[in-house]
Amino acid sequence: MPTQPPDYRSPKVTVIGAGNVGGMLAQRIAENNLADVVLCDIVQGKPQGLALDLLQARAIANHDREIIGTNDYDDTKNSDVIVLTAGLPRKEGMSRNDLLRINAGIVKDVVAKAIAQSPNAILIVVTNPLDVMTYLAWQVSGLPTHQVIGMAGVLDASRFQTFIAMELGISSADINAMVLGGHGDLMVPLPRFSTVNGIPITELMPKEAIARIVERTRNGGAEIVKLMQTGSAYFAPSAAAYVMVESILRDRHRIFPAAVYLSGEYGLKDIFMGVPMQLGRQGVKKVIELQLTNPELATLHKSAAAIQENISLL
Repeated sequence: MPTQPPDYRSPKVTVIGAGNVGGMLAQRIAENNLADVVLCDIVQGKPQGLALDLLQARAIANHDREIIGTNDYDDTKNSDVIVLTAGLPRKEGMSRNDLLRINAGIVKDVVAKAIAQSPNAILIVVTNPLDVMTYLAWQVSGLPTHQVIGMAGVLDASRFQTFIAMELGISSADINAMVLGGHGDLMVPLPRFSTVNGIPITELMPKEAIARIVERTRNGGAEIVKLMQTGSAYFAPSAAAYVMVESILRDRHRIFPAAVYLSGEYGLKDIFMGVPMQLGRQGVKKVIELQLTNPELATLHKSAAAIQENISLL
């Protein structure tokens, strides 16, 4: 029977926040046999209960990953990746900016505790308002910029991709969508960089349809909040976080739009915002700078200005 080398250590992912997104992400990581998982939450018993439930599903799902639920950051020690989902969820009528003050306090607290236990981890931020919380998490963590990433671009592009597929009546597997900017009403879906097997969608549908899809993408999260009434999206956000974790741990160097630190790209500095980047085992390997038209760049800078305004409130 084959054995692991003596120095082998299973990859370890800590998910901070045992809500819907965190719990679903833990399930995806374990059931895809990607890594051992630690679910950490301030609520006594909740992460322990979720972990036990996931363990009881382990034989049915046919994997052997360890899953721990805890309120103690000592249990998160030596994590390879930390995914921050903790924070107040957005409710109907609440903008992402409304969450700023409350979630900033949460991010400051949990990031300091988590990075103290895992100083070499890659940190993925899911907490809203995402771009601002990613900037704050970077400041608090003291990590190099390439080790801190905000998730939302993957999610926003997936929503754009879904709406394109629905409009054209085709498989979403044949679509690549590109969305830049902040995660919110001022995000920047880019139709000419969004393709169906290499064909730009601008050649496949009229401007009116594209404009409608762009607007629906910008309000993708709010639409779900309104429909659910008592919650917010978690299937798609957890799937978006999962593919990022997978690209890191398997060093796949996939290219995603995500909130990364800009130091001059797109004419922007000292900000985390959604742009395409290459993601591998060491975090952000490369920021990709697209050649935007003047109107596209102006829209991107408008989105950046809103983020910087909120950063100034931290």
